[in-house]
Amino acid sequence: MSETDVIAIAGFTVLFGLMALRVPVGIAMGVVGVGGFAQIAGWGPALNQLAISPLRVITDYNTSLIPMFILMGVFATRSGISAELFGAARAWVGHLRGGLGLATISACAGFAAISGSSVATAATMSRVALPQMRKAGYRDELATGVIASGGTLGILIPPSVVLAVYGYITQQDIGTLFIAGVVPGALAVGMYLAVVWLIAGKQADRGQRLTLRARCGALRGIWAVMVLFVAVIGGIYAGVVTPTEAAAAGAFLTGLIGVLRGRLNMQGLRICLVEALRTAVSIYTILIGAMLFSYFLAITQTPQKITAWLTDLDLGAYPTLGLILMFFLIMGCILDAMAMIILLVPIVYPVVVALGFDPIWFGIIVVMTVELGMITPPIGMNVYVINAVIRDAKLITIFRGVMPFVAVDLLRLVVLALIPAITLWLPNTMN
Repeated sequence: MSETDVIAIAGFTVLFGLMALRVPVGIAMGVVGVGGFAQIAGWGPALNQLAISPLRVITDYNTSLIPMFILMGVFATRSGISAELFGAARAWVGHLRGGLGLATISACAGFAAISGSSVATAATMSRVALPQMRKAGYRDELATGVIASGGTLGILIPPSVVLAVYGYITQQDIGTLFIAGVVPGALAVGMYLAVVWLIAGKQADRGQRLTLRARCGALRGIWAVMVLFVAVIGGIYAGVVTPTEAAAAGAFLTGLIGVLRGRLNMQGLRICLVEALRTAVSIYTILIGAMLFSYFLAITQTPQKITAWLTDLDLGAYPTLGLILMFFLIMGCILDAMAMIILLVPIVYPVVVALGFDPIWFGIIVVMTVELGMITPPIGMNVYVINAVIRDAKLITIFRGVMPFVAVDLLRLVVLALIPAITLWLPNTMN
């Protein structure tokens, strides 16, 4: 074992040690990146990287869409769009078995399409849907499981901040990644709806079947969502706007809708801007730390050595991919979604490319794997968010409720991994 290998192992040990001590992942990666680089190249070059990297990340045109999409989601939350989504979905499917659960999944999908955040989707729908499901007789196990699982749609259905970060790290086209997420996202929604319909049974009362006129009238409340989704995703697909331009337009339109509805005054706008700024700063901190850590990985040649090691195993392409995804699933039990993408993708991406897999397809696959970590113990970020919003919802109850959805997530992951054409069909039709 060479001295460089020893430094690399020590670096990863320190990194996970700092994360175990609750040091923010961006800071931990930055510290290890600078310190590890200095051990090999000296403190002068290491400090130069520390001086250059923040400016390089913040001024990169491709990262400027991140705060715009975050602001779009914050505006949507403050504008009450989530309640209107739930009301419209309830009007159409509330009379079916498990109708409120079906409505919740549908509303989560719609809200995910404009927020791009799993945590925001889970937190918002907890306040909107859970009281209604409890009132209708749903057990907490099913009600909270539906919301926690529906919230995971936030990082898959475009626009997705996690997909944008993956695109930035791997230098893949973010617009193509967004379009690639549409079909898998629709498949996820369909499978979740099927689970709710199957397991709802007779524990919840069905709602009243509304007339067609009343159901169509309920759609008037979600015209804003339709406009935003068409403007953002349709514009990217048609090649009319870049993802960054679409993000800016989406943020502006969402804010304008909130103002015109009287939901956003000057104080509300200021609160939204501050909240979006805080979230964006945390993500930029992670990206800066990731860039510093990437220099450490490069100088120790860690990705190349891992690629050579996995290739030498001669397991074949799909068994090696399975090994990688299994590692992501295990790490998802202890790391949050953004940390997994930032930390692990730079290491395994060269392996995936060397095996001949499509980088766009792998981005969707890895994000689906990461989203499982949002609802699996012991971290399960969405589970803890619901527990924080609804204090009397026990963690063990929520974890039990998400298990059927975890099962269909695994099934969906296998299907899309074995049939890449499902994911790549829509991106291949782009101009």
